[in-house]
Amino acid sequence: MKILKKILLLLLVVFVIAQFFGPEKNEGDLASIEPFLAETNPPEDVKLILKQACFDCHSDHTRYPWYSSITPVNYWMADHVKHGTKHFNVSKWEGASLKKKDHKFDELIEMVEDKSMPLDSYTWTHSDAKLSDAQIQSVLAWAKEVRAMYAKQKAAQ
Repeated sequence: MKILKKILLLLLVVFVIAQFFGPEKNEGDLASIEPFLAETNPPEDVKLILKQACFDCHSDHTRYPWYSSITPVNYWMADHVKHGTKHFNVSKWEGASLKKKDHKFDELIEMVEDKSMPLDSYTWTHSDAKLSDAQIQSVLAWAKEVRAMYAKQKAAQ
């Protein structure tokens, strides 16, 4: 029994010490999203959906909930954000090629249609990010318009 108490005490000490360390947070400027919004021109309802369901993981500006300061949750969240921005980062939109932008919107359409985005692990704690069928249709209509715009631009090149 004494060995179990010592192990539990050691684990508690390690847990407390771990709280003083954590990954770097993704707290870039919200202005980095503006070029994406200006170019793709989403309607107001889609803009709100993007803010609630997409930008935390797919931009350089993440809104962190209170529990994001708790280790090991902070490492798990940092990994999700890193993975999300690696695949689709609206803050880096301005420098991307037309071909890449079109491809990213193709992926966006596919992932929203099959409801794999936003992730379930995100919507568990952000219920406002859970998309209704009407919201999905709004996002898809906007994304298809953007792809059509990119198709015209590619044809003009």
